[in-house]
Amino acid sequence: MGFSTDNLIGFILALSSSAFIGASFIIKKKGLRRAAAASGVRAGVGGYSYLLEPLWWTGMITMLVGEVANFIAYAFAPAVLVTPLGALSIIVSAILAHFILKEKLHKLGMLGCVMCISGSVIIVIHAPQEGTITSVQEIWNMATQTAFLLYVASVIVLVFILVFHFAPQCGHTNVLVFTGICSLMGSLSVMSVKALGTSLKLTFEGINQLIFPETWFFMLVVIICVVIQMNYLNKALDTFNTAVVSPIYYVMFTSLTILASVIMFKDWDGQSVGNIVSEICGFIVVLSGTILLHATKDFERSSSFRGNYAPLSPSLSARLCSGNGDILKHDEEGVPPEEICLRRQEV
Repeated sequence: MGFSTDNLIGFILALSSSAFIGASFIIKKKGLRRAAAASGVRAGVGGYSYLLEPLWWTGMITMLVGEVANFIAYAFAPAVLVTPLGALSIIVSAILAHFILKEKLHKLGMLGCVMCISGSVIIVIHAPQEGTITSVQEIWNMATQTAFLLYVASVIVLVFILVFHFAPQCGHTNVLVFTGICSLMGSLSVMSVKALGTSLKLTFEGINQLIFPETWFFMLVVIICVVIQMNYLNKALDTFNTAVVSPIYYVMFTSLTILASVIMFKDWDGQSVGNIVSEICGFIVVLSGTILLHATKDFERSSSFRGNYAPLSPSLSARLCSGNGDILKHDEEGVPPEEICLRRQEV
């Protein structure tokens, strides 16, 4: 299937979006650290001092620029093409985190980056051509079909369960809670962004869509979803390692967005089985790359640690380092001072 002009425009915009968004993760993370150091209350435990931090706002502006480029990309190309290209933001954030935040990226993580790029290329080559949409009311009919309404209801129920049940219990120990909320709401926001972007595109072409209430409804959904996403993304970034949050968020967000797009816009209708299989394979390659990035995030640190001494149990180390050191004194009776010093260093 040929690569249309609209797909090419969407592709270029998606690449630019990934670069800005990937960099924004790092800038916002440094802003969150500065705010936490200044106020003593982290965003992950409910602090909002980062709103007074200029560096955090710089990261937010950078992310907004990327989101605007992504927004326009959805008006030109299908979500099946645009969304997987977000893998490049993982590569950008992982590399910048390695050099700026000192969050080490293992050599196998580099392989994961290459896999993300390769999978994205496969998806781009086999991306579907988008059907012609002439009004926002056509999109509204797609959004109100039974299959998509069931998907929306499922997302809302899951978000409520995660927010009110799992977030208070294990939100700060399980990275899937905060990222899951972001991803679920993100899949709805992308569908609304695509609808709104198409409406504005038609309006600029001379077919006014602002007179329809459906356009404003999609805009309201975008605002609500984005606010929820930003809130829980901040919590995830402040609580967990950036090299962990970025790939997991990408995997969940992309999977759910493609599923929502296939249900609502029927992106795969009219495509050959070969193209669909190729897209799925490319997506699997991208997912494998992100999983590899996640699995090797602390490999070097753990390997070097295992190469030295095994860790003491908390109770034993507490006994050795507390009180007046009776255990050490008992073992050191009659031992030369030089050997005592060596023993204590080993402990």
